[in-house]
Formats: sequence, structure tokens, C-alpha cells
Amino acid sequence: MSTMPGATEQAGNQVSPQPGPRRRLHPAWVVAAVAFLALVGAAGFRAAPGVLMVPLREEFGWSTTVLSAAVSINLVLFGLTAPFAAALMERFGIRAVTATALVLIGMGSALTVLVNQSWQILLTWGLLIGLGTGSMALVFAATIANTWFVKSRGLVIGMLTAGSAAGQLVFLPFIAMLAQDPGWRQASLLIAAGALAVVPLVLKFLKNSPQDAGVLPYGADPSGAAPVPPARHPGDSGNAAVRALQVLRRASRVRTFWALAAGFAICGATTNGLIGTHFIPSAHDHGMPETTAAGLLAVVGIFDILGTIASGWLTDRFNPRILLAVYYQFRGIGLLVLPMLLSTEVQPSMIVFVVIYGLDWVATVPPTAAICRETFGADGSVVFGWVFAAHQLGAAAAALAAGAIRDSTGHYTYAWLGAAAMCTVAAVVSATIRKDSKPRESLPAPTA
Repeated sequence: MSTMPGATEQAGNQVSPQPGPRRRLHPAWVVAAVAFLALVGAAGFRAAPGVLMVPLREEFGWSTTVLSAAVSINLVLFGLTAPFAAALMERFGIRAVTATALVLIGMGSALTVLVNQSWQILLTWGLLIGLGTGSMALVFAATIANTWFVKSRGLVIGMLTAGSAAGQLVFLPFIAMLAQDPGWRQASLLIAAGALAVVPLVLKFLKNSPQDAGVLPYGADPSGAAPVPPARHPGDSGNAAVRALQVLRRASRVRTFWALAAGFAICGATTNGLIGTHFIPSAHDHGMPETTAAGLLAVVGIFDILGTIASGWLTDRFNPRILLAVYYQFRGIGLLVLPMLLSTEVQPSMIVFVVIYGLDWVATVPPTAAICRETFGADGSVVFGWVFAAHQLGAAAAALAAGAIRDSTGHYTYAWLGAAAMCTVAAVVSATIRKDSKPRESLPAPTA
């Protein structure tokens, strides 16, 4: 039960929510539910390339390099769009940016059925879907939590991040079945329909801020004893791209930013870059069937949901720096022993690895977002967008490096061991992040 403001009073030009009758459900939870559905709808394409590459290659004769280039463009835009998307949400509102992102994903996926030239797949898979998914990246979850919640922010970020993972799990079986019969075009249309189906809900229920709904953020003190950080409203900011770059400039002067970016780059390297890209071929090198290895990754996805929600709950109760250090170190231990677990048969120890790695997969997101908000205040969502960009760049670099190691040595062992060492570095860096005495509402303006 939350105390809900039921009326607003006009004071000059300011509209301030006032305490009123108690309601059963705070509007913030409705917004979070719609955001969850939006992330599920946007996540459909994230699992699609691995399923659709083979039928596209067989029908058009395109090389794996061309199709991989489209995915690479998508990954880069997925990361680099995030900070600008956060600024756009401040400039034009969460609802407008989210609806536009879902339309871009739907357009990119639907237009794929019309391609007949290789450059066109770069436009649909790469540009359109990359911009759309980038605008619906993890920074979206952080923006919703920071705007609508004072209490339970970590839990909300965990739930929304889990929604992105759930989207992949929901769509993947249908995409795989449709790609086989009747074909990959129907699979692409399914993804488009999933993204577009959420747009009406976003337009109706995803309000930009608590002030738009005439309420305080969830968990805010109605008495004003614990002031709520001022939220930015659509139209308050100038050029979104300029703001994103200005935030980066100011954040780059703060050691915490570099510590978080370095840790998240290692996070991306050891998840999407290594396990996500190279676990199946590495398992195949050891004689494990590809279908079995893919099944193990599906289990990782299932436990990813549980781990991320649990991490959000823990972030609301414990020091996020310590949580990050523990997550990274456990991940490093798993990578250290992974070469010994790969074999033709799935051993019980491999199941243990898959479960633990799944719980840890994106458990780093809630504490990282919490530190961004704590350190950078109202700029925290944009800063988190830049930190997330480091995540994707780390993933791309690790995917490339691991492939080079496999080509030069004939195995992935050094890649796993190197990643384990990087996790230890991330754990140490995270544990030594300084804690400010109090949150800052915004970054300090640059000095001359």
C-alpha cells in the first residue's frame, strides 16, 4: 500500500503533487509493467541472427562475413545509441522515444522480408534495428527506475533487465520453428508483430514522469522530509546529442565513471563477447553437439532472469560496490574452470557452471545503475548509457580477440583464462570505488 497524492495545488507556475487518499496500486508499477512488456517486445531480434543466418545464407548465397557485419553494426549501435537515447528521453519524453524505438524495430524486421541485396540487410538488421534496440537498451530500465521510483529502484531495474532476457526466451523457440517451416520471412514478421503490438500500450500507459500523473515517485516522502531529486521534463533540455556529450565530458573527470566503464566492459566481454559468441563453437571443439551446447545456453538465460531480479533486491539492501566485486569474482572463477568442464558428455559440474553463470549473467546491472544514480544524480541515466556503451564495446573486442586466439592456437583455453583474469581486475576495481557522502543532483559544471 502506498500513500498516493490525490490532488495538486497550483503555486505560481509549479504544480506540486500533494498527499491524498491511499490507493491500491501506485502508477509507477503500471509504468514498470508496460516498460517490461516493451522490453520483451524489443528483445525479439536479439536472439534472431543465430537462427536466421543459415536460411539467409542458403537462399541468397551471402557470406557469413556479410551477415556478421550486419550483426556487428547492430551491436555497436545497440551500445552507442544508449546515452543519446537517455538524453532524448529527457528532451522528448520516455513515451515518445520508446514508441519510436519499437516502430524502428518493427520496421527493420518487417522490411527484412523484402531484401534481395546484401547492403539491404545492413540497413535493416544493422541500422534500423540497431537504433531501435539501442534506444530500448538497459538505459531504458535505469531511466524508468530513476524517474518513477525512490524506493525499490534496484528491484525495478532487475525486473526490467530480466524482461529483456525473457523476451529472447519467449521468441526464440517460435523463431526457430518458423525459420524451418514455413520460413525465415515468417519469423521476421513475428518479431515485427511482437514489437509493434506493444506500441499502443506504451502510448496509453507509459507516462513520462510522476508529475504527468499528478503523483510523487513511488516511495517518496509526502511530507517533504526526504526531498525528491528534481526530475527533468520533456522540453527542459536542449539538443539531446549535445547533452549526452556534455554529460560524458563531465563524467570523464570522475574516477567512478572510469571504474564503472572498465568493469562493465569486462562484463560485456565475458558475457555477450565470449560465452554468447564462442561457447557453442568451443563446446563443439570438445565433441559436444551444437544442439546440446545451445540448450545449455538456454538454461543460462532462464537463470539469468532469477539472478537479475535477486540482484536488484540485494542492491536495495547492500553496498552495490561489494555486490559488484562478488559478482565479478565468481564469474572469474567459473571461467577459470570452464576449460576442464567442456567434454563430449554433459557432466554434473557443467550444469553447476551453467546455473551459477546464469545467475551472474547480468546481475551486475542493478548495482552499476545504482552507483551511477548515487554518484551522478539527475545525470545518472545518461551516464549509465555511456557505461553501457563500454559494455558493448568490450563485448565486440572480446568476440574478435577470442576468434583470433582460436585461429592461432586451435583452442579457446587462453581466451577463457584471460577473461578470468580480467574478472579479477573488475572485482578489485569495483570494490575500491569510493562512496560519496551524499548523492549529487547533477554533475558539477566544468571549470575553466
